[in-house]
Amino acid sequence: MSYKTFLKEIEKGLLESVYVIYTSESFLQREAIEAIKRILPEDERDFNLHIFNFISDDEQRHTLDDLLNVLNTHSFFGRRRFTISLMNFQKLSKKDFEKLNAYMNNPMQDSVFIIVHNGILKRELRERINIFKSISLDIKENEIPFWIKQKAKINRIEISDEAIDYLIGIIGQDLGLLSAEIEKISMLGKEIIHIDDISDIIAGGRTYNVFNLIDAIKNKDTEKVFNIYRTLKYMIDDYNLIGALNWHYGLQVQDSGGTKNNEYFVRAFEILNKVDIDIKSSGRNFPMEYLFVKLLQLQ
Repeated sequence: MSYKTFLKEIEKGLLESVYVIYTSESFLQREAIEAIKRILPEDERDFNLHIFNFISDDEQRHTLDDLLNVLNTHSFFGRRRFTISLMNFQKLSKKDFEKLNAYMNNPMQDSVFIIVHNGILKRELRERINIFKSISLDIKENEIPFWIKQKAKINRIEISDEAIDYLIGIIGQDLGLLSAEIEKISMLGKEIIHIDDISDIIAGGRTYNVFNLIDAIKNKDTEKVFNIYRTLKYMIDDYNLIGALNWHYGLQVQDSGGTKNNEYFVRAFEILNKVDIDIKSSGRNFPMEYLFVKLLQLQ
Protein backbone atom coordinates (compact mmCIF):
# COMPACT_ATOMS: atom_id res chain seq x y z
CA MET A 1 0.00 0.00 0.00
CA SER A 2 1.17 3.50 -0.84
CA TYR A 3 1.41 7.03 0.53
CA LYS A 4 -2.02 7.76 -0.99
CA THR A 5 -3.43 4.88 1.05
CA PHE A 6 -1.97 6.44 4.19
CA LEU A 7 -3.68 9.76 3.42
CA LYS A 8 -7.01 7.99 2.88
CA GLU A 9 -6.65 6.31 6.27
CA ILE A 10 -5.84 9.68 7.84
CA GLU A 11 -8.97 11.21 6.26
CA LYS A 12 -11.06 8.40 7.76
CA GLY A 13 -9.46 9.02 11.17
CA LEU A 14 -7.37 5.81 11.40
CA LEU A 15 -10.22 3.44 12.20
CA GLU A 16 -8.14 0.27 12.62
CA SER A 17 -6.64 -0.65 16.00
CA VAL A 18 -3.14 -1.35 14.66
CA TYR A 19 -1.18 0.14 11.76
CA VAL A 20 2.35 -0.51 10.58
CA ILE A 21 3.75 2.23 8.36
CA TYR A 22 7.30 2.15 7.09
CA THR A 23 9.96 4.23 5.36
CA SER A 24 13.68 4.86 5.74
CA GLU A 25 13.21 8.60 5.11
CA SER A 26 13.24 10.48 8.42
CA PHE A 27 11.46 13.43 6.78
CA LEU A 28 8.51 11.21 5.79
CA GLN A 29 8.43 9.69 9.27
CA ARG A 30 8.07 13.18 10.77
CA GLU A 31 5.42 14.09 8.18
CA ALA A 32 3.41 10.97 9.06
CA ILE A 33 3.57 11.72 12.79
CA GLU A 34 2.40 15.30 12.19
CA ALA A 35 -0.49 14.01 10.06
CA ILE A 36 -1.55 11.66 12.85
CA LYS A 37 -1.37 14.49 15.40
CA ARG A 38 -3.81 16.55 13.35
CA ILE A 39 -6.50 13.90 13.81
CA LEU A 40 -6.81 14.84 17.48
CA PRO A 41 -8.04 18.23 18.72
CA GLU A 42 -5.14 20.14 20.30
CA ASP A 43 -6.73 20.12 23.75
CA GLU A 44 -6.77 16.29 23.74
CA ARG A 45 -3.19 15.65 22.65
CA ASP A 46 -1.69 15.87 26.14
CA PHE A 47 -3.96 13.05 27.29
CA ASN A 48 -4.68 10.86 24.27
CA LEU A 49 -1.51 11.08 22.19
CA HIS A 50 1.73 9.36 23.18
CA ILE A 51 4.88 9.10 21.07
CA PHE A 52 7.73 6.68 21.78
CA ASN A 53 10.95 7.07 19.82
CA PHE A 54 13.12 3.96 20.02
CA ILE A 55 15.36 5.18 17.19
CA SER A 56 16.80 8.38 18.64
CA ASP A 57 19.72 7.85 21.02
CA ASP A 58 18.41 10.35 23.55
CA GLU A 59 15.12 8.43 23.82
CA GLN A 60 16.60 5.10 24.90
CA ARG A 61 15.29 5.64 28.43
CA HIS A 62 11.98 4.21 27.19
CA THR A 63 11.49 0.47 27.32
CA LEU A 64 9.01 -1.72 25.50
CA ASP A 65 7.25 -2.31 28.82
CA ASP A 66 6.70 1.47 29.10
CA LEU A 67 5.07 1.40 25.69
CA LEU A 68 2.89 -1.60 26.56
CA ASN A 69 1.77 0.02 29.82
CA VAL A 70 0.49 3.04 27.88
CA LEU A 71 -1.16 0.83 25.26
CA ASN A 72 -3.04 -1.08 27.95
CA THR A 73 -4.29 2.06 29.72
CA HIS A 74 -7.80 3.29 28.93
CA SER A 75 -8.11 6.64 27.18
CA PHE A 76 -9.44 9.81 28.79
CA PHE A 77 -12.85 11.40 28.13
CA GLY A 78 -14.11 8.28 26.37
CA ARG A 79 -12.11 9.16 23.23
CA ARG A 80 -9.62 6.98 21.40
CA ARG A 81 -6.00 7.02 22.51
CA PHE A 82 -3.35 7.28 19.77
CA THR A 83 0.06 5.76 20.52
CA ILE A 84 2.88 6.13 18.00
CA SER A 85 6.06 4.08 18.24
CA LEU A 86 9.03 4.89 16.01
CA MET A 87 11.11 1.72 15.94
CA ASN A 88 12.90 -0.88 13.86
CA PHE A 89 11.39 -4.37 14.06
CA GLN A 90 14.69 -6.00 13.13
CA LYS A 91 16.37 -4.55 16.22
CA LEU A 92 13.81 -5.96 18.65
CA SER A 93 14.82 -8.98 20.67
CA LYS A 94 12.78 -12.12 20.10
CA LYS A 95 11.23 -11.71 23.56
CA ASP A 96 10.23 -8.08 22.91
CA PHE A 97 8.85 -8.91 19.48
CA GLU A 98 6.67 -11.63 20.98
CA LYS A 99 5.38 -9.18 23.63
CA LEU A 100 4.59 -6.59 20.99
CA ASN A 101 2.99 -9.15 18.70
CA ALA A 102 0.80 -10.40 21.55
CA TYR A 103 -0.60 -6.90 22.05
CA MET A 104 -1.05 -6.36 18.31
CA ASN A 105 -3.15 -9.53 18.15
CA ASN A 106 -5.34 -8.37 21.05
CA PRO A 107 -5.31 -4.55 21.14
CA MET A 108 -7.36 -2.30 23.44
CA GLN A 109 -10.66 -1.39 21.79
CA ASP A 110 -10.35 2.36 22.45
CA SER A 111 -6.72 2.51 21.33
CA VAL A 112 -5.03 3.14 17.99
CA PHE A 113 -1.46 1.85 17.85
CA ILE A 114 0.71 3.08 14.98
CA ILE A 115 4.17 1.61 14.49
CA VAL A 116 6.43 3.74 12.31
CA HIS A 117 9.03 1.21 11.18
CA ASN A 118 12.37 2.77 10.31
CA GLY A 119 13.58 1.08 7.12
CA ILE A 120 12.33 -1.40 4.57
CA LEU A 121 9.74 -3.89 5.75
CA LYS A 122 11.21 -7.16 4.51
CA ARG A 123 8.95 -9.76 2.99
CA GLU A 124 9.31 -12.31 5.79
CA LEU A 125 8.48 -9.62 8.35
CA ARG A 126 5.45 -8.46 6.34
CA GLU A 127 4.21 -12.04 6.32
CA ARG A 128 4.53 -12.22 10.12
CA ILE A 129 2.44 -9.07 10.58
CA ASN A 130 0.18 -9.40 7.53
CA ILE A 131 -3.00 -9.43 9.61
CA PHE A 132 -2.40 -5.73 10.32
CA LYS A 133 -2.64 -2.85 7.88
CA SER A 134 0.89 -2.11 6.62
CA ILE A 135 1.51 0.96 4.48
CA SER A 136 4.65 2.18 2.74
CA LEU A 137 5.26 5.92 3.05
CA ASP A 138 7.90 5.99 0.32
CA ILE A 139 6.95 8.37 -2.48
CA LYS A 140 7.73 7.50 -6.10
CA GLU A 141 8.91 10.17 -8.53
CA ASN A 142 5.55 10.32 -10.30
CA GLU A 143 3.78 10.81 -6.94
CA ILE A 144 5.72 13.96 -6.02
CA PRO A 145 3.25 16.38 -7.74
CA PHE A 146 0.40 14.75 -5.77
CA TRP A 147 2.43 15.08 -2.55
CA ILE A 148 3.04 18.78 -3.29
CA LYS A 149 -0.70 19.35 -3.79
CA GLN A 150 -1.44 17.67 -0.45
CA LYS A 151 1.29 19.64 1.30
CA ALA A 152 -0.08 22.86 -0.20
CA LYS A 153 -3.60 21.94 0.94
CA ILE A 154 -2.37 21.60 4.53
CA ASN A 155 -0.97 25.12 4.19
CA ARG A 156 -4.36 26.33 2.87
CA ILE A 157 -3.11 27.14 -0.62
CA GLU A 158 -3.50 25.62 -4.08
CA ILE A 159 -0.54 25.38 -6.46
CA SER A 160 -1.20 25.12 -10.21
CA ASP A 161 0.18 22.15 -12.15
CA GLU A 162 2.50 24.47 -14.08
CA ALA A 163 3.85 25.97 -10.86
CA ILE A 164 4.40 22.47 -9.45
CA ASP A 165 6.45 21.50 -12.52
CA TYR A 166 8.42 24.74 -12.17
CA LEU A 167 9.01 24.08 -8.47
CA ILE A 168 10.30 20.54 -9.07
CA GLY A 169 12.44 21.78 -11.96
CA ILE A 170 14.16 24.38 -9.77
CA ILE A 171 14.37 22.51 -6.46
CA GLY A 172 14.60 18.90 -7.61
CA GLN A 173 12.97 15.95 -5.85
CA ASP A 174 14.23 16.46 -2.30
CA LEU A 175 11.00 16.42 -0.28
CA GLY A 176 12.53 18.33 2.62
CA LEU A 177 13.62 21.20 0.38
CA LEU A 178 10.29 21.18 -1.46
CA SER A 179 8.47 21.33 1.87
CA ALA A 180 10.52 24.36 2.95
CA GLU A 181 9.69 26.16 -0.31
CA ILE A 182 5.97 25.38 0.06
CA GLU A 183 6.05 26.88 3.55
CA LYS A 184 7.65 30.00 2.04
CA ILE A 185 5.06 30.15 -0.75
CA SER A 186 2.20 29.87 1.76
CA MET A 187 3.28 33.22 3.25
CA LEU A 188 2.51 35.09 0.01
CA GLY A 189 -1.07 35.61 1.13
CA LYS A 190 -2.58 34.11 -2.05
CA GLU A 191 -4.95 31.16 -2.21
CA ILE A 192 -4.00 30.00 -5.73
CA ILE A 193 -0.32 30.04 -6.73
CA HIS A 194 0.95 30.35 -10.32
CA ILE A 195 4.46 30.45 -11.78
CA ASP A 196 4.53 34.25 -11.86
CA ASP A 197 3.85 34.29 -8.11
CA ILE A 198 6.86 32.18 -7.20
CA SER A 199 9.56 32.62 -9.86
CA ASP A 200 11.28 35.40 -7.88
CA ILE A 201 11.22 33.74 -4.47
CA ILE A 202 11.95 30.06 -5.13
CA ALA A 203 15.49 29.16 -4.10
CA GLY A 204 16.53 32.80 -4.02
CA GLY A 205 15.15 33.61 -7.46
CA ARG A 206 17.22 30.98 -9.26
CA THR A 207 16.34 30.64 -12.96
CA TYR A 208 17.55 28.49 -15.84
CA ASN A 209 18.22 29.33 -19.48
CA VAL A 210 18.98 27.45 -22.69
CA PHE A 211 22.72 27.53 -22.00
CA ASN A 212 22.17 25.71 -18.69
CA LEU A 213 20.24 23.06 -20.61
CA ILE A 214 23.02 22.71 -23.18
CA ASP A 215 25.65 22.37 -20.44
CA ALA A 216 23.58 19.67 -18.71
CA ILE A 217 23.29 17.72 -22.00
CA LYS A 218 27.05 18.04 -22.58
CA ASN A 219 27.72 16.79 -19.04
CA LYS A 220 25.30 13.84 -19.48
CA ASP A 221 23.41 14.98 -16.37
CA THR A 222 20.04 13.39 -17.05
CA GLU A 223 18.28 14.58 -13.89
CA LYS A 224 19.39 18.17 -14.40
CA VAL A 225 18.37 18.14 -18.08
CA PHE A 226 14.79 17.21 -17.21
CA ASN A 227 14.65 19.53 -14.21
CA ILE A 228 15.73 22.45 -16.40
CA TYR A 229 13.20 21.53 -19.08
CA ARG A 230 10.43 21.49 -16.46
CA THR A 231 11.04 25.22 -15.96
CA LEU A 232 11.99 26.25 -19.51
CA LYS A 233 8.89 24.77 -21.15
CA TYR A 234 6.78 27.49 -19.54
CA MET A 235 9.09 30.26 -20.77
CA ILE A 236 10.30 29.10 -24.20
CA ASP A 237 8.22 27.24 -26.76
CA ASP A 238 9.56 23.97 -28.15
CA TYR A 239 10.32 25.45 -31.59
CA ASN A 240 12.59 28.11 -30.12
CA LEU A 241 14.22 25.53 -27.88
CA ILE A 242 15.01 23.30 -30.87
CA GLY A 243 16.28 26.36 -32.73
CA ALA A 244 18.64 27.19 -29.87
CA LEU A 245 19.95 23.61 -29.80
CA ASN A 246 20.46 23.67 -33.59
CA TRP A 247 22.40 26.93 -33.22
CA HIS A 248 24.54 25.41 -30.43
CA TYR A 249 25.45 22.29 -32.42
CA GLY A 250 26.07 24.42 -35.53
CA LEU A 251 28.48 26.57 -33.54
CA GLN A 252 30.29 23.47 -32.33
CA VAL A 253 30.70 22.26 -35.92
CA GLN A 254 32.26 25.61 -36.88
CA ASP A 255 34.60 25.52 -33.90
CA SER A 256 35.79 22.04 -34.88
CA GLY A 257 36.43 23.05 -38.49
CA GLY A 258 33.62 20.78 -39.66
CA THR A 259 35.68 17.61 -39.24
CA LYS A 260 35.92 16.74 -35.56
CA ASN A 261 33.29 14.22 -34.33
CA ASN A 262 31.51 14.49 -37.68
CA GLU A 263 29.32 11.43 -37.03
CA TYR A 264 28.28 12.84 -33.64
CA PHE A 265 27.02 16.10 -35.16
CA VAL A 266 25.29 14.32 -38.06
CA ARG A 267 23.35 12.22 -35.56
CA ALA A 268 22.53 15.28 -33.41
CA PHE A 269 21.09 17.19 -36.38
CA GLU A 270 19.14 14.11 -37.52
CA ILE A 271 17.55 13.80 -34.07
CA LEU A 272 16.71 17.52 -33.92
CA ASN A 273 15.17 17.42 -37.40
CA LYS A 274 13.14 14.32 -36.58
CA VAL A 275 11.72 15.87 -33.40
CA ASP A 276 10.96 19.13 -35.24
CA ILE A 277 8.89 17.11 -37.75
CA ASP A 278 7.22 15.15 -34.92
CA ILE A 279 6.12 18.37 -33.21
CA LYS A 280 4.72 19.87 -36.41
CA SER A 281 2.86 16.69 -37.31
CA SER A 282 1.91 15.62 -33.77
CA GLY A 283 3.57 12.35 -34.64
CA ARG A 284 4.98 11.42 -31.23
CA ASN A 285 3.97 11.68 -27.60
CA PHE A 286 6.47 13.64 -25.48
CA PRO A 287 8.75 14.60 -28.41
CA MET A 288 11.01 16.88 -26.34
CA GLU A 289 11.58 14.19 -23.73
CA TYR A 290 12.48 11.82 -26.58
CA LEU A 291 14.87 14.46 -27.94
CA PHE A 292 16.73 14.82 -24.64
CA VAL A 293 17.04 11.07 -24.14
CA LYS A 294 18.52 10.66 -27.63
CA LEU A 295 20.93 13.60 -27.25
CA LEU A 296 22.09 12.28 -23.88
CA GLN A 297 22.81 8.90 -25.48
CA LEU A 298 25.05 10.37 -28.18
CA GLN A 299 28.75 9.52 -27.86
